[in-house]
Amino acid sequence: MTHRIFRRIPACDPDIVRAIGESSVADLHEAMETIPGRMALLDPQIRPLNRGLRIVGQAVTAHTFPGDALVVHRALQITGPDQVLVVSTAGEVRSPMFAELVSLAARENGIAGVIADGSIRDSDALNESKFPVWCRGTYAGRTTKRGPGEINVPIVCGGVVVEPGDIIVADGDGVLRIPRGQAQEVLAGAQDRAAREKELRAAIASGDRLFDLIGLQDALAASDIVEIDDTWESTTA
Repeated sequence: MTHRIFRRIPACDPDIVRAIGESSVADLHEAMETIPGRMALLDPQIRPLNRGLRIVGQAVTAHTFPGDALVVHRALQITGPDQVLVVSTAGEVRSPMFAELVSLAARENGIAGVIADGSIRDSDALNESKFPVWCRGTYAGRTTKRGPGEINVPIVCGGVVVEPGDIIVADGDGVLRIPRGQAQEVLAGAQDRAAREKELRAAIASGDRLFDLIGLQDALAASDIVEIDDTWESTTA
């Protein structure tokens, strides 16, 4: 079987990508429809190695055989400035997929960051350098460089299908995949949500209750929940 490396990804308006990066993963996720939004959030076990970092960029995808890093090294050469390398090896945590020396090459290429559905190593050095990496954990194992693997084909990363050119946003809350065709719509929804939250903060500062501002009293009244002005022991007497 022939394995493929595609050198290019579909283009997206860089202004839209940059604007998306100004919104949080939470706001962008809330801007999506409920089911598609949940299907776009990567497994929460994929966490940032360093807290306080945020990245956005179009995805360059790589799928590598567990324990092998050949296509990861090649993908680093293909990934361009402000793009995000998304690497999958079916969640095999005992296959380090990224390391400190590799991060030096990534930084030289201007890569925005790396999402690894697996482990990384040299974590102390990566913590010190603050290179943006999201991963499942750390493991000090070694890798071969023989293949097989593929680059810039659809992959599954963190339980989510990621296609080359998708917009990847990651922050302290996790990693979100936004299909290119939905980028403008999701951006507009996230901006509307951020504006609404600004209004809510001002109202709370003025003394209003969040419970009332977002209509939870009406929701509670419409539910089958009963409030009892007594202790729970009164119902067992």
